[in-house]
Amino acid sequence: MARIVSSRCVLAVRDLEVSTRYFTDVLGFSRDPIDAAGWSFLTRDNFRVMLGECPDERPASELGDHSYVAYWNVEGVDDFYRELSARGALLISQPADKPWGLREFALRTPDGHRLTCGEVMSRR
Repeated sequence: MARIVSSRCVLAVRDLEVSTRYFTDVLGFSRDPIDAAGWSFLTRDNFRVMLGECPDERPASELGDHSYVAYWNVEGVDDFYRELSARGALLISQPADKPWGLREFALRTPDGHRLTCGEVMSRR
């Protein structure tokens, strides 16, 4: 039977160099050994992303609710928040316990893509 073995989030970015630096230097991603002009292939733990340079497209920050691109399930959400905060991540909110049983915080990319990070509270 066929099965999906992994996936990548694909994000359009206006400046590939700036966005790649943010994902590697601030968010802790590493470059994958894939080389394609106008693209960066990056991985951190079990999350993979492809950044595609689209300098003439509308930035994600202008897309409203459509700028929300991913939810990362994290072990040690408070430690992850502190790590990203120390590296200068563009944080939207601090970790907070939510009524749906998750402890969450949010961040954004230089283009305005929004990501939420959460951990099931019973695992903490």
